[in-house]
Amino acid sequence: MIMRSYYSKSIEQFLKADLEAILGQITSNHKFKLEEQQKIAWTSQIKILKESLNKFPEGYVFFEYVIPRMGKRIDNIVIINGIVFVIEFKVGENQYYSHSIDQVIDYALDLKNFHEKS
Repeated sequence: MIMRSYYSKSIEQFLKADLEAILGQITSNHKFKLEEQQKIAWTSQIKILKESLNKFPEGYVFFEYVIPRMGKRIDNIVIINGIVFVIEFKVGENQYYSHSIDQVIDYALDLKNFHEKS
């Protein structure tokens, strides 16, 4: 079985899991040099998603999802009621930049065009 993400669980499982356990699974699947800033970013993402998804226990959450054939990794994908949410975090930023918005649009198009299940 090909692993497409560093972490994938139902939202219900994600909400019940301990932050450190989630972070441990993500970091253990990261095969590159792990920078402290990356761990801080993942920790922030976990906290934000736990707060945001507690009203939506049915669905799935993915961290560092690899787009087939493209080699890009999406920070998070959340699937609720058949809707795919592509989430790109910019931890520490306080404004939205057009290149960041373009990045998410590109990810969504890549999923649409290169990922059969999407």
